[in-house]
Amino acid sequence: MRKLHLLVAMFAFIAAPALAQPRPVWIDDLTWVEVRAAIADGKTTAIIFVGSSEQNGPHMAIGKHNFIARYCAEQIAGKLGDALVYPVIPFAITGDAAAKSAHMRFPGSVTLPPDVFAGVVRAVAQSALAAGFRLVALMGDHGGGQEEMARVAQALDAQSKRSGGRVLHVGDLYSKADAQFDELMARRGITSKELHAGIPDTSAILFLGADAWIRKDQIAAANESNGVQGSPALATAELGKLYLDMKVDNAVNQIRAFRANPR
Repeated sequence: MRKLHLLVAMFAFIAAPALAQPRPVWIDDLTWVEVRAAIADGKTTAIIFVGSSEQNGPHMAIGKHNFIARYCAEQIAGKLGDALVYPVIPFAITGDAAAKSAHMRFPGSVTLPPDVFAGVVRAVAQSALAAGFRLVALMGDHGGGQEEMARVAQALDAQSKRSGGRVLHVGDLYSKADAQFDELMARRGITSKELHAGIPDTSAILFLGADAWIRKDQIAAANESNGVQGSPALATAELGKLYLDMKVDNAVNQIRAFRANPR
């Protein structure tokens, strides 16, 4: 028994550094002193990424958008080279809780009223500006809330511009990637609309971590009653990588274009 305890302790000691490895783009992994130093050293862009907790059919975990958000945010920050990432906001506008509309028909989904959602995004963006970031980039992986983020960015940008801060809604990440993926599918002979939990969503999660987040035995064809609008059976990890690359590249390009020609 004593040997067993020693082995457990040894493996815990070996594993601990790997588990505790900080990822330097994530504000959650830094101290306030390190955040201040990073900003002083030129990391003056803050990424605020909205995910969503919502049903994704019987085959895919509710945290799909949040998993995608974490991956994309880290990739975008890495490509920009001068950005830090705030914790992913895990809730968005997914329907009406009282009326049980849209995704709220399904257990596990979470929704925020539009004014509450906008208030949360605004408060986090204001916190980033107060910290000293010069550009705050708002983006989201869910359709509900895109308009609210755009309005928050426009209002805060007008206010903060006088003091040298800027706020940008990075809408290309969401809208352009979906259009590009539709074009890619059309070239492959698939013309069905993949609206929710279909090929692109399922492919992205297959790429990111199928074993944990995909129930392969539950993948079903499009079925409004089970929350799927698309053809998840046609999803592949290869398509998922392409789809995520589209999101990342569109965001990076929009941010760089804004920097080059700020309005």
